[in-house]
Amino acid sequence: MKYVLVSGGVISGVGKGIIASSTGLLLKTTGLTVTSIKIDPYINIDAGTMSPTEHGEVYVTDDGGEMDLDLGNYERYLLTTLSRDHNITTGKIYQHVIERERIGHYLGKTVQVVPHVTNAIQDWIERVAKIPVDESRAEPDVCIIELGGTVGDIESAPFIHAISQLQRRAGKGNFIQIHVSYVPVVPPGPGGEQKTKPTQRAISDVRSAGLNPDLIACRCEQPLEEGTIQKIANMCSMEANQVIAVHNVTTTYHVPLLLEKQKLITTITDLLNLQTIQRPPDRLERGNRMWMDWVDLARGQDYLHDTVSIALVGKYISLKDAYISVSKALEHAAMFCHKKIEVVWVDAGHLEDETFENSPAEFHKAWHAVCTADGVLVPGAFGTRATTGMIKAITWARTKKKPFLGVCLGMQLAVIEFARNVVGIEDVGSEELHPQAKNHAIVYMPEVDKDKLGGTMRLGKHPCIFQKGTEWSRLRALYGPSTSQIEERHRHRYEVNPDMVDQLEKAGLSFIGKDVKGERMEIIEIRDHPWFVGVQFHPEYLSRVLGPSKAFLGFFAAAAGCLEEVTEAINQGQRSLARSKQ
Repeated sequence: MKYVLVSGGVISGVGKGIIASSTGLLLKTTGLTVTSIKIDPYINIDAGTMSPTEHGEVYVTDDGGEMDLDLGNYERYLLTTLSRDHNITTGKIYQHVIERERIGHYLGKTVQVVPHVTNAIQDWIERVAKIPVDESRAEPDVCIIELGGTVGDIESAPFIHAISQLQRRAGKGNFIQIHVSYVPVVPPGPGGEQKTKPTQRAISDVRSAGLNPDLIACRCEQPLEEGTIQKIANMCSMEANQVIAVHNVTTTYHVPLLLEKQKLITTITDLLNLQTIQRPPDRLERGNRMWMDWVDLARGQDYLHDTVSIALVGKYISLKDAYISVSKALEHAAMFCHKKIEVVWVDAGHLEDETFENSPAEFHKAWHAVCTADGVLVPGAFGTRATTGMIKAITWARTKKKPFLGVCLGMQLAVIEFARNVVGIEDVGSEELHPQAKNHAIVYMPEVDKDKLGGTMRLGKHPCIFQKGTEWSRLRALYGPSTSQIEERHRHRYEVNPDMVDQLEKAGLSFIGKDVKGERMEIIEIRDHPWFVGVQFHPEYLSRVLGPSKAFLGFFAAAAGCLEEVTEAINQGQRSLARSKQ
């Protein structure tokens, strides 16, 4: 097994995840099988109970793992399928060690951070790195490990010690480290000077911690000057080709192109002796085709003129990472349609009645955004706040025939809105949002533990069956006429009240997708509408750059006015609308 560690210094949040994902993508295009592991030094068992406005979205894997959003980057870039074990936290490791201590595994020894915790970390990495992650079911050739936070943080010390030992376990020529550092410009702006001292200190710190980086990835606003590269190389005792410049680009999809231009793969191949790994011709061909498609889509975005605006009506928009998979799924759809996308972030609370807290300026600005957008998207969320504004946006999209997509809570609110304003059911609401309501269109799932939050929802991939008589469905058409079942990832603890389904369907709200028993509602769609779709699952989790989510693609295409063309292109196996016209 070959390992590539991606660590960070100076400050966090400078793009370790994108650099790690881009490195993995480049390796995969050479015919290698690549897997990824993300280390988060926080004590939480997983990210499931973390606030989205503090930590960003919770990403969900096929097996129901709730984890850091960087796992989404790995799956999107590498077209892989990861598991809950591909995300390591301090909480998971200590829980594992304590459980083993309780059953006497350590034979009465005093359990300590070194060697017991550090050995557990190494064992976990070695075990998970061997798990197959693609359709070949082959053991991966390379494992990308991202160490969260910055080197020097107290909580990451056991992991750094463990990884320094893992390097010796792996052996010479089987382990390299890319250290990501920030190069500030002082004063900011075109005339400023690129400062190398923070990077010099970061390399000194990581070496004193027991690791010795092989490559330095320098994040900067503008391209690094040749003198800056030479200074970093000299002061850090490295060659110039070991200093990789990663400056700001128009989209993150250009980062692999930027790294490829600097011959990163050639350098890594030499350091890890990757030329010794045998690659079947079909994998080489797939990798080459994957790279050509990626380059076409990424570069194609630089020459687009038509812009499609999507109003994302959410409640966590103070931190856009709370909806990162949603925004990425929209980008994937835009790339397929060969259009530019403008995501207009709308605080759903500002759509509610004018109050002292909700000023007239915010109220009118929010409604102007919704009314002028080409499509309206209401994503998932929890809690009562701002849901009245979401319902109002749904009413507007339904009555004005604007393309609409509701995800999870967005679908549930669309059901409530229809029950209230079309069916006319008296005092109807949700058990979560309106516990005192006389009628509940949305109810607690009976199998969910109401007293616990972490890991107690309906999580992971579950099948959805298209119902008979729904061949007219615009969403279903994107899957092809022969598709009767799909599988999508879920994260919810409420569902549509099955006792109210017949009443809603008679009024025109079609439940075109249900679970295998036909009892749990998965997809709603209105027939007499350009695109009015709600899904209980989270299709954004399975959206990929080279394989956009059908729900998001159909929604975006309807907003862009090219749904029929896209449906035809998808059913012909095309990867983009532009390529289908060539």
